[in-house]
Amino acid sequence: MRYRQLGRSALKVSELCLGTMNFGPQTSELDSFAILDAAVDAGINFVDTANQYGGHLGVGVTETLLGGWLAQDRARRDRIVLATKVYEPMSDDVNDRGLSARHIQMACDASLKRLRVDHIDLYQMHHIDRAAPVEEIWQAMDRLIAQGKITYVGSSNFPGWAIARANEKAIATHRLGLVAEQSLYNLIERRAELEVIPACRAYGVGVITWSPLAGGLLAGRATEPGGRRQSGDAQKAAAARSDQLDRFTALGGELGLSPSAVALAWLLHQPGITSTIIGPRSLDQLSSVLQVPEIRLDEATLARIDEIFPPCGPAPEAYAW
Repeated sequence: MRYRQLGRSALKVSELCLGTMNFGPQTSELDSFAILDAAVDAGINFVDTANQYGGHLGVGVTETLLGGWLAQDRARRDRIVLATKVYEPMSDDVNDRGLSARHIQMACDASLKRLRVDHIDLYQMHHIDRAAPVEEIWQAMDRLIAQGKITYVGSSNFPGWAIARANEKAIATHRLGLVAEQSLYNLIERRAELEVIPACRAYGVGVITWSPLAGGLLAGRATEPGGRRQSGDAQKAAAARSDQLDRFTALGGELGLSPSAVALAWLLHQPGITSTIIGPRSLDQLSSVLQVPEIRLDEATLARIDEIFPPCGPAPEAYAW
């Protein structure tokens, strides 16, 4: 496993981040624990979750499951960089959501209880809250840092201007500010290249990519029954991009690599990317991508990939003169 610094912080995280959204609603507790064990044994030290994860089982279920795994062996807590999120509705209560100072404090305390830990390494805002003044947000985060409940602050799904605003406010008051942005970014969805990634690079914010396989579109043909790639919507999306996906799969075949491995490796070759989230539902899925950090794509291969999935280009040149 290879490691990179998380943005301008001194913290080092694995290039593959274990996403846990499937744990509970899609993957049983027993299988989830096995995946967590195997991931840590393989050198993955970065585990990402969210207070809202749980799907049909209910919010908080995934954090609770992860807390059970951590409780089995307290030494595990010291081996991983633990990340979770705040923003999504946790109940029908009008104040049990968003980024008010009140909700941030209460949500953090609830996450700590479910995770059975005394601190969270990376506390991420799951989405921009247009009603929350940035000063209020930093007040809440400062309090949590002072209380020893969180160590670093990150964002997720933020536009470039919000990343800049948050860090300018932080700089003005001598705070560290955001150190990470978790963003949708893959070969099919490359709009983060316009504003988000340039803003992150300018402010020293590490980019953590989610949905690196575009919901399975970049993973090749489905082999497991009942997977997302066999849904009607996924099949329609694949049909609309059949030429691109066929060319991409053929390129992987020439390299002796699966489409998933190429798509993940491509992300780790992009400027500003710290880590990419993998969300395996099984040990086989985890094992199939563990070699990704060792893959090196040459310039000619990267150029061929850009021909198949064209980049957005720099802003504002991509949409103006």
